[in-house]
Amino acid sequence: MQTATERRLPLLIYDGDCGFCKYWLRYWKRLTGDRVAYAPYQEVAAQHPEIPVAEFKRAVQYIAPDGKIASGAEAALLTLSHAGGKGFWLALYRHVPGFAAIAEAVYAFVASHRAELYRPTVWLWGPDYEPPRFELISWLFIRAMGLIYLAAFVSFGVQALGLIGSHGILPLSEFAVAVRSQIGSSGYWRVPMVFWMAQSDFAIQTACWAGAALSILVIVDLMPSVSLFFLYVLYLSLFYAGQEFMGFQWDLLLLETGFLALILSIATKPGIWLLRWLLFRLMLLSGAVKLLSGDPTWANLSALSYYFQTEPLPTPLAWYVHHLPHAVLIASTVATLFTELVVPFLIFFPRRLRFIGAFGILILQVVIFVTGNYAFFNLLTMALCLTAFDDAALRRTFPNRVTRFVQSYAREIRPPRIVSVAVGALTVLIVFTGLVQLNAILNRRMSPLGAWVAGEIEPLHIVNTYGLFAVMTTTLPEIIVEGSDDGVNWREYEFKYKPGDVERRPRWNAPHQPRLDWQMWFAALGSASENPWFSRFLQRLLENSPDVIALLGSNPFPRKPPLYVRAVLYDYRYSTPEERKATGAWWVRQPEAIYFPAASLRS
Repeated sequence: MQTATERRLPLLIYDGDCGFCKYWLRYWKRLTGDRVAYAPYQEVAAQHPEIPVAEFKRAVQYIAPDGKIASGAEAALLTLSHAGGKGFWLALYRHVPGFAAIAEAVYAFVASHRAELYRPTVWLWGPDYEPPRFELISWLFIRAMGLIYLAAFVSFGVQALGLIGSHGILPLSEFAVAVRSQIGSSGYWRVPMVFWMAQSDFAIQTACWAGAALSILVIVDLMPSVSLFFLYVLYLSLFYAGQEFMGFQWDLLLLETGFLALILSIATKPGIWLLRWLLFRLMLLSGAVKLLSGDPTWANLSALSYYFQTEPLPTPLAWYVHHLPHAVLIASTVATLFTELVVPFLIFFPRRLRFIGAFGILILQVVIFVTGNYAFFNLLTMALCLTAFDDAALRRTFPNRVTRFVQSYAREIRPPRIVSVAVGALTVLIVFTGLVQLNAILNRRMSPLGAWVAGEIEPLHIVNTYGLFAVMTTTLPEIIVEGSDDGVNWREYEFKYKPGDVERRPRWNAPHQPRLDWQMWFAALGSASENPWFSRFLQRLLENSPDVIALLGSNPFPRKPPLYVRAVLYDYRYSTPEERKATGAWWVRQPEAIYFPAASLRS
């Protein structure tokens, strides 16, 4: 029997003997709260003789306070319209041609197979599914972003003067002059950076350490939205100011993720969905470019037989993994492609399948992390995987003490209407641009409108394309830089992390990125003329620039600079287990060619 209060509420009548119905009714009750009354037809059918019992058995019935009756999909969507943010489904049902017919057909199919669908439903969503909440997830994700930003700013800060300082390899002041001379005032939009106001060493250092300070504010949850905004602005500025030493895939990923983290700090649910969309694109594109490139090593599944030996900065574990049986490396290649091409789609599947997809991506990232030094790339991707979970999963994983602590700070953020409209417009723009880029890569074409939109927002790097190792390098050329006082006797400069001394074990350095070491790997794949920054690097060695020398592991000319420098190209490979046992060397190298001939300051 309904109470007087319940009679003033819309009533949803369901089949009380149906386990599937009761499962989803529990979920709907949590969504709608006390705004809708629920009752099984077995108890209230007598009060509604106008509805045949056969109709109660066929579909749910929605009775509005004014007595109007709806059933099936319409009844379900009317009920959901009383849940915050779910009213758009009813609007689609009533105003989009064809949507109502499709919704009723889907409802009829599900209703006629309720018994068979009950067990899969419990498995896919869990035995006591509740409306997903993301307060804990969002709070932890934003703290993780603070840590990653901190690593990125500190890492670049300790190298910045050697890379782009006034006595560095590519001085920022010269870059600014070149941009102004080539594209004029449009450079302020095409190359957006705070350094248009000043390009001094002090300005560079201020940007780096201000970024570190703002990162700490995010970590301790002080003004997170404001801090995330300025972190994005500062890192975008360093992205352009860094020239050849920036622009890595993880720099782009940090810019895009950082912008979405800002949205997350303003509006929780749109931020979560946009971050999932980014994770999907990142993984799918990483796999797609491998197959679309036509690279034979990915096609014949031999790519990982080369990868661990030829990657830019391997860890010590990479040597051991490289010497695993060939069949294991083949299977690992298959697993990599499967994780990048198939698993990402699980992000859009029901809850538990989404969890499985996230765990699959996490496992791949852990393997990459322990075998290669890719700065903060893997940590950032792991953080993105966090958004595939919900608070309920987190509470089951973490100790109660931890979740209670986080819960005391976390909250769902529902912005004012004007902010919601702005976030909605941004969401449409980001999703549309991402689809345009996906279509351009997968189908090799881009519509004029899509090309215009993508081009206009491209300088902000809030939507990017991804895809590491589309073509696998099968050899490892390394540049060895040497100096001499007489042009006859040469001594090697040792870098901090890249292969050099064959007896030196590969080193760990992530999340720090030694950007000169990385750029040396790319330079070795081309020629000196294709890498004009390289001659500037040699010039700084001849000048004995302290900022540039600090980027190296050792300086064979501590008292005065050499009179001559040159660069020799070597072919490196891992030593075999037998060679390493006999010599202790991790590498074997052979000279290939002169990369840059002997030069002096006068030449």
